[in-house]
Amino acid sequence: MPAFDLDTELSAERHHLAESRAALARMRGRAEALFSTGDRVAGDAYTAEQLGRHMARRVKELADDPTTPLFFGRLDIDDAAYHVGRRHVTDDAGEPMVLDWRAPLSRSFYRASVRDPQGVATRRRFGFVQGELTSFEDEHLDRGEELGTKSRILTAEIERPRVGPMRDIVATIQPEQDELVRADLADSICVQGAPGTGKTAVGLHRAAYLLYLHRERLRRSGVLIVGPNTAFLSYISAVLPALGEVEVQQGTVDDLVARVPVRAVDTPAATLVKNDVRMAEVLSRALWRKLTKPTEPIMVSDGSYRWRIDAEPLRRIVDEARREGLPYAVGRDRVRARVVALLQRQSEYRTGNSPGEGWLRKMGKVAPVTAFLEAAWPAVTPEALVAEVLTDPPEGVLTDEERAAIRWAKPPRTVKSAKFSVADLVLIDEAAGLLDREPSFGHVVVDEAQDLSPMQARAIARRSEHGSITVLGDLAQGTAPWAAAEWPETLAHLGKPEAAVVPLTVGFRVPASVVALANRLLPALGVDVPEAVSLRRDGDLAIVAVTDPSDLDAETLAEVTAALTHEGSVAVIAADAAVDRLRGHLAAAGIEDEPRVEVVPATMVKGLEYDHVVVHEPADIADAEAKGLNRLYVVLTRAVSRLSVVHAKPLPGPLASA
Repeated sequence: MPAFDLDTELSAERHHLAESRAALARMRGRAEALFSTGDRVAGDAYTAEQLGRHMARRVKELADDPTTPLFFGRLDIDDAAYHVGRRHVTDDAGEPMVLDWRAPLSRSFYRASVRDPQGVATRRRFGFVQGELTSFEDEHLDRGEELGTKSRILTAEIERPRVGPMRDIVATIQPEQDELVRADLADSICVQGAPGTGKTAVGLHRAAYLLYLHRERLRRSGVLIVGPNTAFLSYISAVLPALGEVEVQQGTVDDLVARVPVRAVDTPAATLVKNDVRMAEVLSRALWRKLTKPTEPIMVSDGSYRWRIDAEPLRRIVDEARREGLPYAVGRDRVRARVVALLQRQSEYRTGNSPGEGWLRKMGKVAPVTAFLEAAWPAVTPEALVAEVLTDPPEGVLTDEERAAIRWAKPPRTVKSAKFSVADLVLIDEAAGLLDREPSFGHVVVDEAQDLSPMQARAIARRSEHGSITVLGDLAQGTAPWAAAEWPETLAHLGKPEAAVVPLTVGFRVPASVVALANRLLPALGVDVPEAVSLRRDGDLAIVAVTDPSDLDAETLAEVTAALTHEGSVAVIAADAAVDRLRGHLAAAGIEDEPRVEVVPATMVKGLEYDHVVVHEPADIADAEAKGLNRLYVVLTRAVSRLSVVHAKPLPGPLASA
């Protein structure tokens, strides 16, 4: 195309961007006006409140970030041009100016190819700098021209420096990722993703896609994102709001089960036992053994008459409720209701009249009925059940050594005075699930799922019983003592044994040289996963051997200083015990105020990414825990541009030849 035509096209696209931003501002203005006048146009207080909530949400959804492009692509189909962006934008007549990336037509932006053009004549990608449109690149599919991963704009977007929170990937979603993102709401899937393959982004974008497709249904039931720690959740927190989704709940497993404060610390042995799936059976047996068969009749007076219910019908009521498989508290209410129903029938037979609601409530609370209920089906709280089990762990499921490991050395005088640990919270949540049903989310995304314990997985399963789930993880990155070696068992604990396991092995984030180094560890990790493959050929890898251990920190500082000459974030990742010392060393060098630099414990980097990573003494990271080589695999794959490995001790065995 002649230069004049290129300039003309670029000018036209910039004009369309400006017009689209103006249209979005008008859409937000109309939403703000409705929000401010909603109480006057609504017919009643309830409608006004509902309208106000809806419009407040709508105003948030229409927020515009001038540093983020409204659209990133264009499709030319049947002589019409469709701009594809992060959200739907219409002009004042309601005609689309920007198509939401989740719209059916937008699918072709990710899926169309020379082999299957899907009616697309030209696919255009736009280059932006701080929200300003600077370039474009065309693929003429109707002429057999397809760039794929050779697109300069696509490559530049993937390799853009990582500063601040995680960004969305709507401009760079690959066909195999798009297939997972657009999976049906009813489908539960497990993504086994090697480092840098975008599994976290796939999960978040699938949540956004499902909210677009099933907005009202998921608004009622909710979408939940479960991450491994608060640092990870903070890192991903900006992705969904950037896509206009502002009502997604996120938290860690500990957040989900936080029913009581944590005031105790377990031994490693106790933590292992409490996270074992057999604890579910221990709690279940301890609960249901509380039921007893009635042996005596009950006599009930309502002030006018006395009623009698013999032991046999009482036993039948208890047995029937138990066979129905109801949660414990629901079963108890069912027993009370059926006892009152027997009294009601006797009253109707004797008086010829049906007693009122007040009489029925009174009969449910009279002393003979409540005494019978407490004897046959006693009231229980989750905390009381767990305290009972930890005070005297029952026999029959755990070994004597395991029972001793979880037994409280000094039982509390009351349940209120009990001091519970983090692992106890999962047990209390399990007990609560035995007593009553947990509200179920419409969809749950679980990241770093390979580190879920069986009991943690069960806690998530209770919250997705009637919905679907997206499981994200990498077996090679499992670092917990109970980390999964294969997916079927974890999926069973999550209540979705039928979920398909889909591997993602092609990476776009971690450079090939870094991936090759990390892959050396795979044979020693005890899991059967394919090696990661990276399309990035631009990364730098440096392994710096320090002959004098006293120079290790100084060499680490030198690598940080060199990294700061490049764009992007810098992380020094070290064994947890060395973090404070390294922070002090960097502070003494005047780097403590550099916002691009972080010193991060090795145990806290899972799921995070940095442009330049300096790994400090990998042998200490590997030796710090039982799954230290798995932890080191995680650490080495956090770099998206450059990796420096600084060591004085010999590198761990699989890396020695590097």
